[in-house]
Amino acid sequence: MIHVRTSFDRPSADVVAALVRFSAATIHEAQGRKGALAHRLKPVDPAMSFCGPAFTAEAQAGDNIMVQVAISYARPGDVVIVAASEFEQAGSFGDVLATACQSKGLAAFVTDSGVRDSADLRELGFPVFSGSVCIEGTVKETLGTVNRPISIGGQIVRPGDILRGDADGIVVVDPREAEEVVRLCQEREDHETEIREQHRRGDRSLIEVHGLVEKLKAKGLVVEG
Repeated sequence: MIHVRTSFDRPSADVVAALVRFSAATIHEAQGRKGALAHRLKPVDPAMSFCGPAFTAEAQAGDNIMVQVAISYARPGDVVIVAASEFEQAGSFGDVLATACQSKGLAAFVTDSGVRDSADLRELGFPVFSGSVCIEGTVKETLGTVNRPISIGGQIVRPGDILRGDADGIVVVDPREAEEVVRLCQEREDHETEIREQHRRGDRSLIEVHGLVEKLKAKGLVVEG
């Protein structure tokens, strides 16, 4: 059995740079409300943000040996993302491994398990997203896989998929659709800019600006007073 695959197709740097201009929420909406990882996967600091290709790993719950293997083989710009059975009662990653990731030029670390040393991680500034913060340590015993498709946060993530994370959460983008997603994101941003301007002008009600007049009428909304 091959445990680690180091070769896979990565998206172009230009596509990644284009996507990082948009928030995770905007991307999620623009690509048809798909690709959002479970809401509990959040950054240890809301200021943390990233965009890059997925470097996937699967680890045994409470065991971080494959976390360290994945970090060892990941390349600059990669997002190491580890599925560990959503095991919250473990600190599988901390400031020492974050320092290693940052020194290698990785884009971020994501796990559905827990992390620790959260204050140090915030000070370091390397983007770390996890399912929990937990002081309990892990063992280094069971081999898993690196760069196979993984199930994490309710989504299937494949090596080379583009991950965009910020304070609101993480969204996965199929690299084959990325250029179209960028176009749709820009259209959505332009539309929302116009809506905000209409709100600032204040010459129409919110339900008029948001096109809800006929929908509310059809649903029988009754207003008294």
